[in-house]
Amino acid sequence: MSPSVEEIRRTQRAQGPATVLAIGTATPSNVVYQADYPDYYFRITKSEHMTELKEKFKRMCDKSMIRKRYMQLTEDFLKENPNICAYMAPSLDARQDMVVVEVPKLGKEAASKAIKEWGQSKSKITHLVFCTTSGVDMPGADYQLTKLLGLRPSVKRLMMYQQGCFAGGTVLRLAKDLAENNAGARVLVVCSEITAVTFRGPSDSHLDSLVGQALFGDGAAAVIVGADPVQAERPLFQLVSAAQTILPDSDGAIDGHLREVGLTFHLLKDVPGLISKNIEKSLVEAFEPLGIKDWNSLFWIAHPGGPAILDQVEEKLQLKTEKLKATRHVLSEFGNMSSACVLFILDEMRRKSLEENKETTGEGLEWGVLFGFGPGLTVETVVLHSFPTPATTAH
Repeated sequence: MSPSVEEIRRTQRAQGPATVLAIGTATPSNVVYQADYPDYYFRITKSEHMTELKEKFKRMCDKSMIRKRYMQLTEDFLKENPNICAYMAPSLDARQDMVVVEVPKLGKEAASKAIKEWGQSKSKITHLVFCTTSGVDMPGADYQLTKLLGLRPSVKRLMMYQQGCFAGGTVLRLAKDLAENNAGARVLVVCSEITAVTFRGPSDSHLDSLVGQALFGDGAAAVIVGADPVQAERPLFQLVSAAQTILPDSDGAIDGHLREVGLTFHLLKDVPGLISKNIEKSLVEAFEPLGIKDWNSLFWIAHPGGPAILDQVEEKLQLKTEKLKATRHVLSEFGNMSSACVLFILDEMRRKSLEENKETTGEGLEWGVLFGFGPGLTVETVVLHSFPTPATTAH
C-alpha cells in the first residue's frame, strides 16, 4: 500500500526546532571615524559654506554613540561620481553599478566565515535567503552569491530586497520555517548592506536625511540555520518562536523611496517613542506562554536604530544597563548596518559568553529576545534559547 499524504508529510518535516549553527560577519576595509566624519562629509559634498548645518551635524555625530563605521564609498569613488555628493541629483546608475557588484561580494565574505565555522561541506546547504536594502538587480544578489560561493545550482533561493532595518528578524523567521518544514535542510542566511544607495549631501530643509548620514554603516552577516543538529555541528541558539507586527499609529514613521537620486530616507514621527510605548506588548505575547515576566532575566539582541531608541526601551522596561551592552557595542563599533545589525550582535554575544566563560551562549542566560525595528513601523520578535558554551561542555 502506498503511503498517505500525511505520512509523506511527516517524513518531510524536521523533528526538533531550528537552531543557529554558525555565524560570520564582514565589513569593507575602508574605516571612517565618527569624530572626523563631519569635516570629511561637508568637505566631500562641497557644503562647507553651510556652517550652521555642519554644527548641527557635528552634534548628531557626537550624540550618536558611534565611534567608527565602515564604508564601501571611498573619497576617490565620490570624486569620480560627484552627483552622489549632491542632495538631489540623478545618480542611481552609479550607485547601482557599485552595489550590484559589492553587495554579493561582501555577503560572500561573511558567508565563507560562517561556513568555515560550521565545518560542514557547502554542498550540504539546501536553501539560501539573501537580504539587502542596497540596490536591486535581476538575477539577484542571491544568484550572484550562489555563483561566488560555488553552491549547488539546485539550492533553493529566496531574495529579499528593500525591507530595511527590521529584516534581520525576518530572515531568521523565514529560516526557522524552512529548517523545521524540510528535514535535513541547512539554510544559509545572508544580510549584506552598503550605504552607497543612501549617501547624499546635506539639505537645510531635510534634517531626517542627515540623521541617516550620521548613523548608517556598511556590513554583512551570515548565519547557518538547521534543525536536528548532527554530532559534528555545534548549535548556538534555538529559534523558539518568531512574530511580526505593525505598530499602531506608526504609518509613515520611517520610509524610504528608490528614486533617480538613490534611496531617500525619511523619519516623520517619534520613532523611539513609538517603539518604547509598544515593545512590552510584543514581549508579553512572546514570553507569556513560557511563564517569563522578568525582562531582566532575558539576554537581549535589539536592533540599534539609534541611541534614543535604546535609551527609551531601557527606561520603559527598567532594564539593567548590561542588558543592551552587546547592542551598544555593535552600534559603537559599526554604526547602524540595517538588517545585518542583529546578527552582528548575536555574534558579539556568543563571543563574549565564550570569552568570559559564561555557562551558555546567551551570556549565561537560558532565554533571550531578538528585536528588529524598521520601516512601517514593523517589529520582528524572535524568542531564542541558548546552548551551553563549548568551554562549559568540556568540563
